[in-house]
Amino acid sequence: MTVSIRTSAPVTVDVALGDRAYDIVIGRDVLPSLGHRIKELRPGARVAIVTDRTVAGYWLDKTEAALSEAGVVSSHFVVGEGEASKSYAVLQDVCEALIAAKIERNDLVIALGGGVIGDLAGFAAAIVRRGVDFVQVPTSLLAQVDSSVGGKTGINSPHGKNLVGSFHQPVLVVADTAVLDTLSPRQFRAGYAEVAKYGVLGDEAFFTWLEANHAEIFSGGNAREHAIATSCRAKAAIVARDERENGERALLNLGHTFGHALEAATGFSDRLFHGEGVSVGMVLAAEFSAEMNMIPAADAERVQRHLAAVGLPTSLQDIAGFRQEGLADADALMALMAQDKKVKRGRLTFILLEKVGKAVIANDVDPSAVRNFLVRKLAS
Repeated sequence: MTVSIRTSAPVTVDVALGDRAYDIVIGRDVLPSLGHRIKELRPGARVAIVTDRTVAGYWLDKTEAALSEAGVVSSHFVVGEGEASKSYAVLQDVCEALIAAKIERNDLVIALGGGVIGDLAGFAAAIVRRGVDFVQVPTSLLAQVDSSVGGKTGINSPHGKNLVGSFHQPVLVVADTAVLDTLSPRQFRAGYAEVAKYGVLGDEAFFTWLEANHAEIFSGGNAREHAIATSCRAKAAIVARDERENGERALLNLGHTFGHALEAATGFSDRLFHGEGVSVGMVLAAEFSAEMNMIPAADAERVQRHLAAVGLPTSLQDIAGFRQEGLADADALMALMAQDKKVKRGRLTFILLEKVGKAVIANDVDPSAVRNFLVRKLAS
């Protein structure tokens, strides 16, 4: 795989959903074009921006200026950072703020932030006035390559991750790669886990390219836009074929069954970012695939080696405080996985590997095999 020649023009990826198709606009310094894109897409619409305190400090003024310059009237509502905002209480606050701002069904909500804001604002947009359209302006790598695309919105339940939500597609995604310069190294690494996921699940050539070029992605070189666009194209293609996850789209959950359980076990806290949970989960899925004789052990080691090389956690023992707080309990993790959205009639579904670059949906996985595997991993 070769890197596309970088030009000043942004890359546009189409999410082909018929009359609900939309563009993902990817490029450096595309945020100033947001107002004109919205004005062209929805003339006369007012917008309400939902963001968090950290993102607001960097990008709210610039976003409002882009809207004002195009004559788009806007308001904003700011919530706290992190997974704690994906709650019933904060959802209520956002919904009431949108109603108080008199956002109507022909107006727009803008989700300005990472995956938490996209999920929260998108879900609020889906239910206020029985549905208001929204625009994703993702400000984290994870959101740009994954959560801003495909229409999954929602909040967390005390029982697990993303258990309350809806499918509500955005009408536009504007991914300005310049905003990634403000991320901490840890936040960027967490997002990179989702980039690597696309190679592991369906594109070995891309994974091989990542092994050779990840340093340039992290440094902000030409490879960054290419990696983001490749990831978005992969997800857009799958979403177009299976929008509501009745089949193939489940492959995008590689690493998530384990990862979501780990996030729940650590209290949806900064102890384990979502992408970090996905990283550990991908390695566990690869190692479990090897135990099931689906792939050679060397393939699982390859996945682990690359994620470790970029500084991501790859084992249960890498999670801060996991043992000390008594969370290293296979039965507790099994109980959390039993709440996974892919569970069907109480039977576990995992995304496993047939090789690096080919994931498969494994229905009706024997829970005892998973438990025994976790017991061994916890003891290692």
